[in-house]
Amino acid sequence: MPVSNGFLPKPRRQRFAGARRADARGVSLIEVLVAVVVLSIGLLGVAAMQSIALRGGQSSFESSQAVIQTSAILEAMRANRLNANAYNTAGMVCATPAAGGTLAQRDISSWIGSLKQTIGSGAADETTCGQITGCPAACVITVQWDDRRAGGGQNRQIATRTTI
Repeated sequence: MPVSNGFLPKPRRQRFAGARRADARGVSLIEVLVAVVVLSIGLLGVAAMQSIALRGGQSSFESSQAVIQTSAILEAMRANRLNANAYNTAGMVCATPAAGGTLAQRDISSWIGSLKQTIGSGAADETTCGQITGCPAACVITVQWDDRRAGGGQNRQIATRTTI
């Protein structure tokens, strides 16, 4: 190396030992794949939360329908106050009874049918039941249904206590 003016030539700057500048542009395929995996896991979490929210909404809907149906039979009993004791059932009524000759029998038949249509899966549903006891002095109206579809336990009950 020739020496000029008594100085040594400047050493060249060494580049990064990896890829050249032209090769280092953009995003590598591995980085894209990692981003896609992270995004996919996040979207699966959102989908799981949505599923849980839908099941909770179904359970709330069924509970609301049970309360509405309980209010409906209570109002029918209040309209037929003189025969309120005729609304008492011997136990849980899970099959829609035949509409009898009295107003109370027709009301109970209609009530059980409505329970099966709004909470259950239709007229053939054997898991949606209703019970009325203690009327007219201390009425207890119990509605029972299968809550597995909404993510709950097998049987769920709501009981309402009132006087006529």
